[in-house]
Amino acid sequence: MSRGSELGLQRVADGASPSASALRLAGQVLRAEVPLVEAIEQLAAIVLADPRSDVFAVALTTFSPADEQQWVHLGDRAWLRQWQRPGASATVLPRTRAGAHDALTMPWVSQRSRIEVVAVPDVELLPPEAAQDASEMSRCHVRAAISTALLSGATMFGSLSVGSEDPGDWSETLVADLRLFSAAFTSRMAAEAAERSLADAIVRGDQASAVQEQFFAATGHELRTPISAVLGFAEVLQSDAEDLARVDDVPRLTNFVAQVHKDAGIIVGAGEQLLAIVEDLLSTARLLGDGAREPVVVAEAVRDVAHWVRTPAAAAEVELVVDVERELLVEATASGVRQVLTNLVGNAVTHNRPGGRVTVTASRTRGEGGESRVRISVRDTGPGLTPRQLSQVFEPFVRFAEPGVRGTGLGLSLARAVAERDGGRLGVDSRPGEGSTFWIDLPAPPD
Repeated sequence: MSRGSELGLQRVADGASPSASALRLAGQVLRAEVPLVEAIEQLAAIVLADPRSDVFAVALTTFSPADEQQWVHLGDRAWLRQWQRPGASATVLPRTRAGAHDALTMPWVSQRSRIEVVAVPDVELLPPEAAQDASEMSRCHVRAAISTALLSGATMFGSLSVGSEDPGDWSETLVADLRLFSAAFTSRMAAEAAERSLADAIVRGDQASAVQEQFFAATGHELRTPISAVLGFAEVLQSDAEDLARVDDVPRLTNFVAQVHKDAGIIVGAGEQLLAIVEDLLSTARLLGDGAREPVVVAEAVRDVAHWVRTPAAAAEVELVVDVERELLVEATASGVRQVLTNLVGNAVTHNRPGGRVTVTASRTRGEGGESRVRISVRDTGPGLTPRQLSQVFEPFVRFAEPGVRGTGLGLSLARAVAERDGGRLGVDSRPGEGSTFWIDLPAPPD
């Protein structure tokens, strides 16, 4: 059996043997005897020892290199580095460092390199559907190339690429070396990602336990306050009523009625606060047990929340702006996503200023293990939060509202519980006088 039977690709036998140096280094990589970045350096030396190799490039999309100085940072989670033969003009580095849009795309080759090592002996022999690939390689002064993806399941860890300024067949040994290292690096990165995810899960479990203890302690305290008020004032009124049961003293009875009127208002207020806390807890309990996760269209969830909040936003003279791609999906419970967004958008309106703005956006991102995620952000033009407020904003019953603004102080704490139930995270970025951006980060459905 052979590989690369398509037009424009070199046929490379599956049984091609890698070099002894590649076998030795791959073993060290798999046994974790050498750091990954150091192994990449050694692989570059092996690749450039081949007379056909003029440039070798490595892209990392999940792991950040320990020494970032020699790497080009593309976008949020992409790192690129190349090694050149002395005197070579071939280069795959972007002309600027503006962002990920400057990197090569190579759509035709990239699609095939996700399945196997792709060897291109001459870009001019590529089929018409690979015209963009040929154009990009020509701009890089590359006439021949080898490319392979570091892919494990749906997780892309990066890629390995070799370029030559001259056309011609590639050494089968070099192709076998890259095939071997693609498997070794991918296996090592997947193992490290799994270890990191496990450690992160343990930390989050400990944090969740601590948060739960704090939440129940705070809830007990906050419930005790209105209950004590209700019982205390009710007992006083009961005692006074018993003392006046057989009294005909009109002035005393008049004073008692006035006191009842005053204390009844306090009792009603405490009861309303108690009811609001109970309703928050019960509604969140229903959400936490509400159905299984499913693909949720972010734009539809945001549209519903914007509809619900539009009236109070207009009353508060706050403009509500939504800019979300229709194609974005998250893997979560539909009711949970809407509940969290209702809390974030509602808070952004409530704590804004007349003439202010609330902007809801969403973007694709990556998790610590390289998995696809979506971040929904709610930015306001309110007063912002101080560092001390930032450290307490998700604690239960903590409120920074202006006097007269009603609330229990449970909204953000319970929203965080719902987000974490769906495998998400809730966070905030804010500075005093510059507004706040609250965000929820949720997993995207698997490709």
